[in-house]
Amino acid sequence: MAIYTLKNSRLAVRVDGTGGELRSIRTADGAEYLWQPDPAFWARQAPHLFPFVGRLMEGRYTWEGKSYELGCHGFFRDQELDLLNQTEDSIVLSLTAAEDTFPSFPRPFTVSLSYRLAESRVEMGFRVENPGEKELAFGYGGHPGFRVPLEEGLAFEDYCLDFGEPCPAVQVGMSDACFIQGPDTPYPLEEGRYLPLRHDLFDRDAIILKDTPGAVTLKSRKGTRGLTVHYPGMPFLGIWHKPKAAAPYVCLEPWVSLPGRQDVIEDFGEKSDLVRLAPGEVYENRWSIEVF
Repeated sequence: MAIYTLKNSRLAVRVDGTGGELRSIRTADGAEYLWQPDPAFWARQAPHLFPFVGRLMEGRYTWEGKSYELGCHGFFRDQELDLLNQTEDSIVLSLTAAEDTFPSFPRPFTVSLSYRLAESRVEMGFRVENPGEKELAFGYGGHPGFRVPLEEGLAFEDYCLDFGEPCPAVQVGMSDACFIQGPDTPYPLEEGRYLPLRHDLFDRDAIILKDTPGAVTLKSRKGTRGLTVHYPGMPFLGIWHKPKAAAPYVCLEPWVSLPGRQDVIEDFGEKSDLVRLAPGEVYENRWSIEVF
């Protein structure tokens, strides 16, 4: 298992060759921002979700009349990635479809995952190429978890999420089993922009929002450290920690697509929120984590 280290004058970042998952985001003074895994709450840290975000009903879907099984959040996060390029402050990793991906996802693809440090920002790029002769349909999302609190002497409830401006955030209606069910409803934010954190927010699992401004800041009025996730090209934001637990972290998850629907076996030829690439086309999305 390869672990890669990126550095600049402000940050030291570690990236796992398995799934390209972030393992650490530290500032020059040694402060850790990324959640460090604890199986009691969550054993992962920041997986990339591909070729599907969330769960599928019965763990399966259909495509061109055939049925396939695909686990929650897809398989990318568990794949060993190839190293394409690395400098002191950047890296590019890749995954190409192979015999072990075709049984659950029957299309050829090439994915390139890049990281670059720019001052106090970790910039990520996710690029998908369709080298095949048929349309490629897929979902993608990020799932980074962050320590809360970020400073000694503060509590989880001292933090809030700030969307930077008043916004008409809408919550995607989910079933108790974490499938899309509806209805979508306006989500109340304090002063139209703030979401104070408390553990019971996640008693029914993730909160999924749409119609947000494309950036969200985790901060506390009682402290000085925080971070902003910028996701301008991703229409959905999942907010999560382990349900019914006093978990000391929060995940801020920009998504391109949504989970499966309650009681529906999805047809990838028809699911409307998936990214679709014609043969030879390329998709790219960029998002970032900025710490302060």
